[in-house]
Amino acid sequence: MAYVPDRAVLERYARLLVEFALGTGEGIAAGDVVQVSGNDACKPLYVEACKAVWRAGGHVIHQYMPAEDAQDDVQRAFYELASDEQIDFLPERYARALIDQLDHTLVIHSPALPRSLDGVDPARQMRRALARKPEHDWEQAKENRGEWSWTVASYGTPGMAAEAQMPIEAYWDQIIRACFLDLEDPVSRWREVRRTIHTTRDRLNALPIDRLHVEGADVDLWVTLGERRRWRDGVGANLPSFELFTSPDWRGTEGWIRFSEPLYAFGTLIKGVELEFRGGLVSRALAAENEPVLHELLATENADRIGEFSLTDARLSPIDRFMADTLYDENVGGPFGNTHIALGDSYHDAYDGDPATLDSQALERLGFNASAIHTDIVSTTNRTVTALLRDGTERLIYADGHFQLDDVEVAAATLS
Repeated sequence: MAYVPDRAVLERYARLLVEFALGTGEGIAAGDVVQVSGNDACKPLYVEACKAVWRAGGHVIHQYMPAEDAQDDVQRAFYELASDEQIDFLPERYARALIDQLDHTLVIHSPALPRSLDGVDPARQMRRALARKPEHDWEQAKENRGEWSWTVASYGTPGMAAEAQMPIEAYWDQIIRACFLDLEDPVSRWREVRRTIHTTRDRLNALPIDRLHVEGADVDLWVTLGERRRWRDGVGANLPSFELFTSPDWRGTEGWIRFSEPLYAFGTLIKGVELEFRGGLVSRALAAENEPVLHELLATENADRIGEFSLTDARLSPIDRFMADTLYDENVGGPFGNTHIALGDSYHDAYDGDPATLDSQALERLGFNASAIHTDIVSTTNRTVTALLRDGTERLIYADGHFQLDDVEVAAATLS
């Protein structure tokens, strides 16, 4: 019989997602319209999430798909059978109307077969991502106006546990601890975590950082923060989330970086990724396994540029091992926290101002990257991050998996 977490855990999980994560940490309001997206593999949590929306007075729009199956996978069948015209098709009127209707989107990530698209031509998958970019742009514009929020959470499947080489019970134990679902009131605990993260975020934003220098045995990378940038936290949009991130000016990325964690991209596992940047672009890309897929990814328009730089403090995150799920792996704590970058699209809310006032020309001028994909690649090795400040002085901000900012003064007006 398939493993299903205790009902009390699922009820807490659903309440946490609907009453806290959505609405950027504030939950939904009565009358809000929520799209709940998932597949057969996450049915127990999907049902509880719908119940939580209804209890909160919201309305549900369903997006429910068949789970992947070795014999009958609808997603794989699409890529094997679809013509170029079908790959490129976007139901524009439907997509626009749906986005206009929605206040929130809750995505429950639950791949039954994490490598179900292994062997499918990655160029076709990336072509599909490019065809759907207008949909993403409409969502981002609505998010920039403060009219739409999203949350991504995971429901552990036997396939995910197998990829991580864990029993399903142990896999769910990581989920339960990471989301504080072993507590009667995980919402209160997450509010405490968010306050701690915001304190560190505000200390980072108080520093006039020009560039960052990331150093370690497997990295020597310079990242230019850029004009009008701020650090953000992912609490709410991702659950769990312990990271602090920004979207730097992609044009100022120089050096090289190797990643300790495997990358799951387009249904394929890529191991041993190493990238070199010159003039902001990836000039060399290596992988120990499935390197051609990495090259196909980088061939997507503007996917050879940095869209995000992120750090996680090991003291906050209970996640202590590889989970074969980017949502968890980019938030791992362990002995040294984690450093990760994303190739591709930038986050507009890293702009230190109202992102709704920025058009595409302004975003381009500021060095925010625009791409159809956003691919996070993670390392959990020990790294030092030094900030070069605008006055030419240096400041250590991260070492041994911890932020080094306790003595940074923050004006009370900047605290939230």
